[in-house]
Amino acid sequence: MAEDVFKALADPTRRLILDELADRDGQSLFEICARLTAKHGLGLSRQAISQHLAVLESAGLVVPRRQGRYKFHDLDTEPLTRAVTRWLEPPETSEKAP
Repeated sequence: MAEDVFKALADPTRRLILDELADRDGQSLFEICARLTAKHGLGLSRQAISQHLAVLESAGLVVPRRQGRYKFHDLDTEPLTRAVTRWLEPPETSEKAP
């Protein structure tokens, strides 16, 4: 699972998508495309952004939510937290200090 998170984070476009969702959660594909074009000058197609979102969804970093005929994308940082705390937290030992 952690390898999916790191694979998703390896691409700069996917990191920008996560930045935009961190800035404003619950965006549609159209909103994400518009923000990436306006703020970052990315001229990617909706299909390309949709493919990036699929990678982020498979890693668990983005959770899709349907409302009527619209699909909104929410950021979920739990997989990232699990992957990073693996090295940040000291290992638990079975021996107790006297």
